[in-house]
Amino acid sequence: MAPGDTGRGRVRHADWDLDPDFLTVNHGSFGATPLPVRAAQRAWQDRIERQPSRFIVAELAPALRHAAGVLADFLAAPADSVAFLDNATTGCNAVLRSLRLEPDDEILILSHTYGAVRNAVRHVAAAAGARVIEAVLPFPDPTPDGVLAAIASALGPKTRLAVMDHITSASALVLPLTGIIALCQSAGVPVLVDGAHGPGQVDVDLTALGADWYVGNCHKWLCAPKGCAFIYARRTEDLHPTVISHGYGQGFLAEFDWTGTTDFSRFLAVTAAIAHHASLGGGALRRRNHDLAVDATRRLADRLGSMPGAGAHMTGAMGVVRLPITGATSEHALAIRSALLRASTDAPVHALDGALWLRLSAFAYNEPQDYVRLGDIVARVLAEQAG
Repeated sequence: MAPGDTGRGRVRHADWDLDPDFLTVNHGSFGATPLPVRAAQRAWQDRIERQPSRFIVAELAPALRHAAGVLADFLAAPADSVAFLDNATTGCNAVLRSLRLEPDDEILILSHTYGAVRNAVRHVAAAAGARVIEAVLPFPDPTPDGVLAAIASALGPKTRLAVMDHITSASALVLPLTGIIALCQSAGVPVLVDGAHGPGQVDVDLTALGADWYVGNCHKWLCAPKGCAFIYARRTEDLHPTVISHGYGQGFLAEFDWTGTTDFSRFLAVTAAIAHHASLGGGALRRRNHDLAVDATRRLADRLGSMPGAGAHMTGAMGVVRLPITGATSEHALAIRSALLRASTDAPVHALDGALWLRLSAFAYNEPQDYVRLGDIVARVLAEQAG
């Protein structure tokens, strides 16, 4: 535990310059980069622009590998198994597009798979004449055993890949990933984990998990600059980035570390983001955010006379609450979210399993009173929608 840490994580509102008139309870969608990390990114940008050619030709490679090594250490993974990406969806596409599928092969996904990843799976499967099989998650109030049973029943002899979430996006479920990976691999099925929401929200030990591939965002819960993500590859054979460039055929790092000129400062500043996360308590911050999210979800559910989507054992730093209204369509969900934005807050609303669910986030700049205010806003918006 860091000196002065209470074991509950620190709250430092001054590290962010968020709009004080807007209620920020949606850290999960895009994160919020703190001022010290933005300063670190600007310092890298300034260093690059002092002599771009010298930096990119002579200094970039070791700097990039150093940053990847710091990130790998945070993720408990070998340094040479981690490379940077734009976002987690890019990493999922890289793995999916590297597959060699035959007609009638199957790719297993979840009923709560993120929409962009679902589309990538559909695209790759359609091109090969393969099929997409969906394991239907028990929801609301799921259990780890129920999740594992749903996946086990969907695995088959033609399953060539399982694409599993670490934390589902729309329903905010922290899935029993260790058991899921063991279950799939025992059936001879490799596992690609969409860990977009994992790093910084929950503890991540990639070596212990043993997934074949894990992709995650650093710009969400680690608060790195936007567009900073990674791919971890335990299996690198026949794996290629979505953009083929000069490193083609020279191995995992050669291919993924250089796919063309970009703003490398977002990757290099990840070391500052990890240091900032540690300064807020690291694991203590993650526990604090979890406890706040669980409490906020229950309080909002009580305020609305409704229910949370999951218990504390399957919750991270996000939670979902069922909205007590009829009309569970994507169009209705969008209308409510738009109304929330007009009311100076943002909380994603999704149509899931015949109901509308609102997702809230809890982070270092949030306090319990934020969710009292959220309850007031949501109740008012729902009343206006009903009228």
